[in-house]
Amino acid sequence: MRGKYLLFIILLITAFLPGFSATANCFPIPERLEFELSYTGITAGHAVQEVKQDGTDIHIISTARSAEWLKLFFPVDDRIESYLTSGTPPSNIGSPRLYQERKHEGKTITNREARFDRQNLEVTTIDHRSKSEKKQAITKRTYDTLSSFFYFRTIPLQVGTSYFIDIYDCSRLWNTEVKVLRREVLVTPLGRFNTIVIHPLLKSEGIFARTGDMFIWLTDDERRMPVQMKSKVAVGSITATLTGGSYWPRKK
Repeated sequence: MRGKYLLFIILLITAFLPGFSATANCFPIPERLEFELSYTGITAGHAVQEVKQDGTDIHIISTARSAEWLKLFFPVDDRIESYLTSGTPPSNIGSPRLYQERKHEGKTITNREARFDRQNLEVTTIDHRSKSEKKQAITKRTYDTLSSFFYFRTIPLQVGTSYFIDIYDCSRLWNTEVKVLRREVLVTPLGRFNTIVIHPLLKSEGIFARTGDMFIWLTDDERRMPVQMKSKVAVGSITATLTGGSYWPRKK
């Protein structure tokens, strides 16, 4: 299993792709969700995502670490953060102002950040390892790879519809499509959930490199909480399952 596949799954499932709601809702702050990732039935890693209020900012933190057995072949220790301005009701999410990623994946180490300038509609990306800096144009609705999915949690979505959002991944600006497929009852170790199934069509060559079909099950309620994700990889498949955190358990 190539390391980027594991990181792809970890970072996507903890990015909270949106669920369905007849009206827009606000995701809860603070919030913490914990996930177990398995590869062909074997635990391959764990991930945690937290969102909290930090002064006037909304602070999202996503961490991912490989399981002990996988560290021998491909150690993973990542921390991704996004700082956003606070929004106004009915949405409590604003616009990203700073995105940071510090990743250790095998022999690859990444340390870079993106600073968003909404007034001039540009983003400055700084690579701290190569000591390089670049500026790129963005749109009014540009989000980073982490905050983009929180934005989707605040807008109304309907089954059978595709939605689009501009995502900047520290390399390029991508117009990303997310399909809302169907409702489905899902049984997990935490219980039974009424879910909505999402199919993101991700194109980025970075974190979100498309490696195969991917589907995400999210609670069909005001939390829009991801409870399971499955994705095909070069050999086999990876499943991410919600295992704990400040979730609302469902009755069986």
